[in-house]
Amino acid sequence: MGKYELIATSAMGLEAIVAKEVRTLGYECEVENGKVTFIGDESAIARCNLWLRTADRLKIKVAEFKAYTFDELFEKTKAIPWERYLPEDAEFPVTGKSLKSKLFSVSDCQAIVKKAVVERLKSHYKRNTWFEESGALYKIEVALLKDMATITIDTSGQGLHKRGYRVDQGEAPLKETLAAALVMLTNWSPDKPFIDPFCGSGTIPIEAALMGQNIAPGFNREFVSEGWGWIESKVWENARDEAEDLANYDQQLDITGSDIDHRMVKIAEKNSFEAGLGDLIQFKQMQVKDISTKKENGVIVGNPPYGERLGDKKAVEQMYREMGQAFAPLDTWSIYMLTSNENFEEIYGKPATKKRKLFNGFIRTDFYQYWGNRPPRIKES
Repeated sequence: MGKYELIATSAMGLEAIVAKEVRTLGYECEVENGKVTFIGDESAIARCNLWLRTADRLKIKVAEFKAYTFDELFEKTKAIPWERYLPEDAEFPVTGKSLKSKLFSVSDCQAIVKKAVVERLKSHYKRNTWFEESGALYKIEVALLKDMATITIDTSGQGLHKRGYRVDQGEAPLKETLAAALVMLTNWSPDKPFIDPFCGSGTIPIEAALMGQNIAPGFNREFVSEGWGWIESKVWENARDEAEDLANYDQQLDITGSDIDHRMVKIAEKNSFEAGLGDLIQFKQMQVKDISTKKENGVIVGNPPYGERLGDKKAVEQMYREMGQAFAPLDTWSIYMLTSNENFEEIYGKPATKKRKLFNGFIRTDFYQYWGNRPPRIKES
């Protein structure tokens, strides 16, 4: 098996969580803005695609070099041993981005990288004609930052947030990767009750249930690198067998999702069944002010409306007040809310134990954390 420098890309603010996942899988890693880098073999490519809950995608770093001119970009790209990755019939589109670099024309950079790869492959495969590109897909990216060119190949295909269970969704669905991160940032464990009072299409409860039964998030989908000839099918079979062995389908869970909109509740139920969770999660139509429970030491995680539109703001803030009143008696419960409303604590009626800055898409938000009273320790006799 070969060794590759791998990059797990990440949304802003989630890098440390992605790094923790990578280390849990057994790979030492380094954390940078928006990415986690580590060394791994073909097995690492399969396992990380299957298991990473909070990463956006997994890429192979093919090369990194300074490029101040188009000639330099061409020659250094052509010097890469592309035949190690791309077979003669490979389909290899090139995308690009450039920031604070002399080579600022993205379309020109893409064209030059494409041409350099073609010239290298022509030389290796003894071809004089253009390649038909009728085979497996290898998505190449050239990213320029401060004149440093990083060239990668995407191993995931569709982003890792595409778990394959969303048959329908609401207007502004929470990305599955962010939903998983929100659950990971709590003190929830599978033996505790869990409530999402703004469940929408069910993403947070579904991600919690997948974690609770240790089901690999990528278990029910395919990845573009499964079609690559140099990763043996046995590698993927072994990775999927490992995921099947580690899943704990017998783990009992107490997870509830509720929403004010009965249509969203129906969609959440459909998505839960599509995820293979059956009726493991209870979904209900309910307003947040009506939530009450006699259970103890549970966790509430929510992504409520933010009131970004002016007309919604007053109604949303009234709902925050009612939520604060409804949750006040739940002193053993830990409560976690994601919102962009900077006055949330004041309106909710209680300062947070801790706040964490996160981005929901391009919206800057805070994850407000209220830790419940700890259960009393059982004294040893």
